[in-house]
Amino acid sequence: IGHREASVAPAILTHLTVSSSDDASADGSADFADRASMMEVRLQAQEDEITLLKSSLADALRKLRLHDQLLPLLKQQLIAGECLQRDDCQDRSCSPEELASPSTSVRTSDSNLSSRSGPLSPIQEGEKKPLWSIKMFIRGRPITMYIPSNIQNYEDLKMEPPFERLELDWVYGYRGRDCRDNLYFLPSGEAVFFIACVVVLYHINNRTQRHYDKHTDCVRCLTLHPDKVRMASGQTAGVDKDGKPLHPCVHIWDSTTLVTLQQIGLGAFQRGVGCVAFSFADSGAFLCVIDDSNEHMLSVWDCNKGTRHAEVKNTNEAVFCVEFNSNDSTNIITCGKSHVYFWTLSAGQFTKKQGIFGKYKKPKFIQCFVFSLTGDVLTGDSEGNILTWGKSAADVKTLGKGAKETFQIMRQTRAHEGSVFTLCSLQGGAVLSGGGKDRKIIRWSADLAPERECEIPENYGAVRTISDVDGEELLVGTTRNAILRGTFSDGFVAIVQGHMDEMWGLATHPSQNIFITCGHDRQVCLWKTEEHKLDWCITLEEYGLCADFCPNGSVVSVGLSTGRWMVLDLLTREVVSESIDGNEQLSVMRYSPDGSFLAVGSHDNFIYIYNVTESGRRYTRFGKCNGHSSFITHLDWSKDGKYIMSNSGDYEILYWDVAAGCKLLRNRFESKDREWASYTCVLGFHVMGVWLEGSDGTDINALCRSHSERMVAVADDFCKVHLFQYPCPKPKAPSHKYEGHGSHVTNVCFTHSDSHLLSMGGKDTCILQWRVIRGGPGDSREKLASTSTSSPEPATMLLQVCVLIPSTEPTRREDTRIWIAQLRSTSETRYKFSL
Repeated sequence: IGHREASVAPAILTHLTVSSSDDASADGSADFADRASMMEVRLQAQEDEITLLKSSLADALRKLRLHDQLLPLLKQQLIAGECLQRDDCQDRSCSPEELASPSTSVRTSDSNLSSRSGPLSPIQEGEKKPLWSIKMFIRGRPITMYIPSNIQNYEDLKMEPPFERLELDWVYGYRGRDCRDNLYFLPSGEAVFFIACVVVLYHINNRTQRHYDKHTDCVRCLTLHPDKVRMASGQTAGVDKDGKPLHPCVHIWDSTTLVTLQQIGLGAFQRGVGCVAFSFADSGAFLCVIDDSNEHMLSVWDCNKGTRHAEVKNTNEAVFCVEFNSNDSTNIITCGKSHVYFWTLSAGQFTKKQGIFGKYKKPKFIQCFVFSLTGDVLTGDSEGNILTWGKSAADVKTLGKGAKETFQIMRQTRAHEGSVFTLCSLQGGAVLSGGGKDRKIIRWSADLAPERECEIPENYGAVRTISDVDGEELLVGTTRNAILRGTFSDGFVAIVQGHMDEMWGLATHPSQNIFITCGHDRQVCLWKTEEHKLDWCITLEEYGLCADFCPNGSVVSVGLSTGRWMVLDLLTREVVSESIDGNEQLSVMRYSPDGSFLAVGSHDNFIYIYNVTESGRRYTRFGKCNGHSSFITHLDWSKDGKYIMSNSGDYEILYWDVAAGCKLLRNRFESKDREWASYTCVLGFHVMGVWLEGSDGTDINALCRSHSERMVAVADDFCKVHLFQYPCPKPKAPSHKYEGHGSHVTNVCFTHSDSHLLSMGGKDTCILQWRVIRGGPGDSREKLASTSTSSPEPATMLLQVCVLIPSTEPTRREDTRIWIAQLRSTSETRYKFSL
């Protein structure tokens, strides 16, 4: 054994060095940041490779030990098999050639031998050699998958996409933490806002949603056309699955029909689109855009033709807002870090004038601005002031002849403690201002005299943006990703709420239409899928990473970042039990099907098992599963509640006998036919087809099998949700693919009735609720069984007929029904028709 270990180790271990020869004297902060980011990526890749090599070595040594343990048994089986074959050949007068022919005993891919009992019969010429296991490779590491007994001909299996499909039903959340001016109210009664890649149109009275989903990456900005129908939304650049950058653009679309009218600037912007604004004086003929390049290029586009009219470099500093002068489309104003610029567009050329602060203190940030009835510009800044800007005659005495008029501060009004985040103009000249630190909304008269004020609750954060509904009622977007509705007299209530940071924990109730989420914002939230609203939310001392409901549905367990986990009562929201396992973050919580055990997977490579009593309110340590060489990522219980299947960060698949004292099952072949109560492990024979060719092992963050065991949903690292048939054991299995998230999708989960699928974004803080659209008949498991054995009977084919009938011609509908009936009566019996 020592000799074999010595021969294996040099082949696995390699000498890794981190190159530090990159030139540190890059030109500009951007180049330095890019180089630093590149070095971080390279360092992380090498750390991942070191981890992989360590786990490969541990796996190789474990296989060597297993082989030596099985060697005496294998010898006995071979001797017995030769004796049986010799006796059988003597009875039939076999020839020496037959004695040397291959047998049905197949050497599996990890050097274990599996032989059938009884005489060994030779394989006839042309007969396929049966497969007992197959391998898949992730980052060069082979992973052995054992084929279940009910599949006889693996190579003949045909993979198809599932009959079911997904349709976006609801979007939870709002992006207020880092975006401005992204909340508008339409005459249709809908509030328009965005999160992730979706622009949401939410009817505030009917509580219904529509979605504009044509963007390919995160939406960053939004504006409303003067006609109150058309809208423009800009997105970030993003990258595809190969890391290649995608071009940002602006979409102009109809808010009534959700039809894209124009795509502006595809390939013309860098990194993303930060600000957009329609012109007003000419009824919205032009669109002004500022991108996220280093120079924050300012460009003006013809909305009807989609062509660029003019372009100019703006500034290297951050830009927060851009608007056309409401009375003159040749005048444009931009503001941002330490500046406010007044632009004039003439004959396709821009001229710029900088606002002069003079005797007033120059603020660090100019956050927002609006136009007054007199044509003056009102700006809100980080000092809490509202500054009134106006044109000033040229100072010939100081600047000499040829001096031009300038824009200077005419008046300074103290408005808020802390920053003024937003300003909103009302009919009649009144102005609304929203504060940051003081969380106040103040109504000002046309001459900036305060009239009314109110303060929004602290748990919603600061005021990010304000939208007027009817002059009295307001919509308020906050920095904690909430949208409030209310008035100065009645106060404000939340109509949209969401998480504020990256989310990972997701679980659905075993019998009710509710689900729970947790994330880095330290919030645990319970949501109702039918009412589409947040039921309750509590804040923890640490952030949560995983959760699971007890099968009785009365409590939920939440795993935290420090190794601590707690159990919450759903009705009282109180902590009924609390424990700690290790000092590293927990990655998975999973109850056994009958609720008698709880498995806790940790980043310390262990799975902790607890006895559960008193309806999920009392927990005692039962044992610990010790055998993984990397952190636990996923685990599932068998249907009988005796066994566990687990995955780890180094792509291991291990099986555990919990009833026998958390014993590691060395022979994984014995678990190939075991049935699992849930299937969330991303590595396994039944879900091998969900992996794309060339995957690095982290491309799939989570998957979830439906309760009907007909389909499996997959959350990947490329902002996509996939829907596969279950099982899907062959590579390159087809799937339905769905977009909407603007960040890596961290988790997916079906509701208890499989009526909906929930998907959770990472950095986009977005929860998408998908409606499952039922497809044609048939069970994918039955299909696999039927394709694994040959049958002379012809397969039944379903022909689905779709006919679009104008509502003004009802006779066509009846004619179509008659036509379908004729098809049914005259066709062959192996065809079925559905309308």
